[in-house]
Amino acid sequence: MKNIAVLGSTGSIGTQTLDIVREHKDQLKITALAAGSNIELLEKQAREFLPDLICVYQDEKAKQLKLLIKDLSIKVVTGMDGLIECAIQPQSETIVTAMVGMIGIRPTIEAINAGKDIALANKETLVTAGHIIMPLIKEKKVSLLPVDSEHSAIFQSLNGENKKQVEKILLTASGGPFRGRKLNELKQIQPKDALKHPNWTMGQKITIDSATMVNKGLEVMEAAWLFNVSLDQVQVVVHPQSVIHSMVEYIDGCIIAQLGVPDMRLPIQYALFYPDRKKLSHTEHIDFTKLKELTFEEPDMDTFYGLKLAYEAGSLGGSMPTVYNAANEWAVAQFLQGNISFLSIPELIREAMRKHVLIQKPTLNEILNIEQQTYDFVRELTKSV
Repeated sequence: MKNIAVLGSTGSIGTQTLDIVREHKDQLKITALAAGSNIELLEKQAREFLPDLICVYQDEKAKQLKLLIKDLSIKVVTGMDGLIECAIQPQSETIVTAMVGMIGIRPTIEAINAGKDIALANKETLVTAGHIIMPLIKEKKVSLLPVDSEHSAIFQSLNGENKKQVEKILLTASGGPFRGRKLNELKQIQPKDALKHPNWTMGQKITIDSATMVNKGLEVMEAAWLFNVSLDQVQVVVHPQSVIHSMVEYIDGCIIAQLGVPDMRLPIQYALFYPDRKKLSHTEHIDFTKLKELTFEEPDMDTFYGLKLAYEAGSLGGSMPTVYNAANEWAVAQFLQGNISFLSIPELIREAMRKHVLIQKPTLNEILNIEQQTYDFVRELTKSV
């Protein structure tokens, strides 16, 4: 029996992780859950999985949950201290970091220090603090298993191979809902339009990131840290069918790819049971006799220049990826609320990067301070427009 804590249990990745646990309840047990504010769903999860510990990030919501589950012997905690308590809980072996945003950095670091294996779905952790996380993973001798479909595909395509013989990583992208459009066609885009992803069912924030291709930019930076390659070795390829989830090209020209239906439960389950594979119910298998075509395109980095900015941020390194990520987090939240336009998202990222004075090896406190400074900068910049 493997004990698991899920940080971000009410989000898209969190709920699909619990689907896996539900299917393999004889092998997986939930010992801790953490979420932001969705106490209605969290109560249902608490009653079904009976964890020892639950964190509700918002204090008032935590108080409400305590009343709702007062008949259960479950400890309820709150805030960042509560998240960290879930991350370092003695009973758990693997921590699924499924939170959205930079809030995941500190709990992940504390979990690694506590000797926990990490099933990583929080890409911001490596984007902003990869220089802290990766040496710590090595020092503590714990496993870091990618949950993102693309990074899981790369991980699987590297299995059994000499990693020193990697020529490049081919990171696939669906292209999002606006593939093929130009900048002037995106001026009037509304949140409801951007939330219609052609292939994947995801949370709102990552769906908007997919529409701007900022998500792919974050994945480029994450891949460089995860697989110890340079940014120049990570090539984005638009693959609208989302059947090939990513590929690895080796120095002899051989390419190994991982294929499958677009179902996030597949990489989640692979991370939880690695190196074993388990049957996954209610998931289609590819029928190659019906698969008529697989197509590939170059990404349009002029229209979706958030991706180009990611390569710039990653090349500069240091604190610049934090600025890139924080500006995007703030901008996406404002776009979803209808306060700024779709095209303002990459514009704000670009301006925040131009303003920032680079720090080469920021500490955790500096990273968190830069995050807040970036929020403040883009907020003021929006007011002045």
